[in-house]
Amino acid sequence: MGRGRAKAKQTKVARELKYFSPDTDLNALERELRSNAREPDDATADDSRDDDDYGDYADWASHNR
Repeated sequence: MGRGRAKAKQTKVARELKYFSPDTDLNALERELRSNAREPDDATADDSRDDDDYGDYADWASHNR
């Protein structure tokens, strides 16, 4: 029976979230995006290590045949 109040509260909160637009700090966003741009370089360093892992597997597989 108390569902009406709960639903009204949820509707009010949802409406506030929908129409609320906080000020965006564009400088902070730019810094964050620039710091994330360096991560793929680190991932390429790991790719060479993965090639070695496959080489070890190939050696192992050839000995087990």
